[in-house]
Amino acid sequence: MVAQRELSEAEVDRVFHALATSTRRDILRRTIEREQSVSTLASEYEMSFAAVQKHVAVLEAANLIVKRAEGRKRLVRANPEMIARARALLARYEELWRSRIARLDELLAETPASRTDTTDTTDVPRTEEGD
Repeated sequence: MVAQRELSEAEVDRVFHALATSTRRDILRRTIEREQSVSTLASEYEMSFAAVQKHVAVLEAANLIVKRAEGRKRLVRANPEMIARARALLARYEELWRSRIARLDELLAETPASRTDTTDTTDVPRTEEGD
């Protein structure tokens, strides 16, 4: 198995931007299932061919899909390597948030007596009544 390198910040930005639109997520899903021409993809959406081409270009810039020429056709397929790298990134974010939530749960489960009160109220300004 090939070791996956970390995604650069620019790659992360491109991947999240590409996946931010439902149409692009759907194009990615369709191209995971099988390679398709841009024309075939365009026929599935109620938008212009040019608009679908722009969505494909964003996915291609994020390296989530690969486009190749076959005669006059442009065929598109998902890039499983980049999808795996994006999945690994999301798994790291998930682990980070799960550990933070677990720590929060631990803090909330502590009894009030077991917590040390570090609040010092001697420096809190007090106002006199009638101010």
